[in-house]
Amino acid sequence: MTFTDILATFKEKKILVIGDLVLDRYVWGKVNRISPEAPVPIVEVTHENFLLGGAANVAHNIVSLGGHVTVVGIIGSDRGGDILKKILDEKGILCCVFDDKRPTIVKTRVIAHNQQVVRFDREDNKKVEGKTFDMLVESIKKAIQEHDAVIISDYKKGVISSELISEVIKAARPKKKFVAVDPKTGHFHCYKNVSLITPNLMEASHGSGIEIKDEKSLIKAGKTLLKKLSCKAVLITRGEEGMSLFEKNNFVNIPTVARHVYDVTGAGDTVIAAFTLAYASGATLEEAALIANHAAGIVVGEVGTAVTTPAKIMQSLKDSR
Repeated sequence: MTFTDILATFKEKKILVIGDLVLDRYVWGKVNRISPEAPVPIVEVTHENFLLGGAANVAHNIVSLGGHVTVVGIIGSDRGGDILKKILDEKGILCCVFDDKRPTIVKTRVIAHNQQVVRFDREDNKKVEGKTFDMLVESIKKAIQEHDAVIISDYKKGVISSELISEVIKAARPKKKFVAVDPKTGHFHCYKNVSLITPNLMEASHGSGIEIKDEKSLIKAGKTLLKKLSCKAVLITRGEEGMSLFEKNNFVNIPTVARHVYDVTGAGDTVIAAFTLAYASGATLEEAALIANHAAGIVVGEVGTAVTTPAKIMQSLKDSR
């Protein structure tokens, strides 16, 4: 298949996203003076906006890329939950969300002159258990049958656990569904037998137990993760150095295509969304990684949790030739 064929097939695919749903709140303003009360800037607020974050941003990336998506997670019965649900509906994202008496996760970033001044988070990251866990598993089991691939977006906020991943794999394996995980440090023991993980350098170091300082240690870490987790592939994202793909008998470095890096917020969400959608659309693992690399190169050039489109990726692929 050509890249044009793969990108054109995105619109036929349905992806199931499971994970921690986050509402990203951006408060924009300008700074003209320092507070007389403490050595901190006074931000004169001009406006605010809300964007999808965490697993919700992964889902947003899927629809922006032309695919269909269902997201499963937790939101609270609060203003943040109402706003998050409204945005999901507006974006055409099907959602299966549950309230287990915790607040909706809201990350508030205060931005002045395109610089982040401060961030404050509202969350309860205790592990999801009991009746809520059972409802999550039941909805996932039903949804897996109707989707082409699964993305687990782990922000370590309580939804993703070894028990939940075990249930996902149990439901996905008989159907031969691809299961990709955007991992978090401290949770690598949960990811055994998934199809793909997409750690950054720090996460790969922690997960493998190997300090990555050069290509030799990078290769050792990637191969260790492959073996340790019995997964099909490991895609290590390396910031301005691009990404490295590890398969059982293959290793390839993919240089970055980002021209300007303004904000890496949500770049990992874009990588896993584009990779999974591309692979589900008939790409090889290496082709899927190339497409994900171009998608990430586009979104880091924008401030805030950004998304991209097949047309922009195609243009980026042509420009790189």
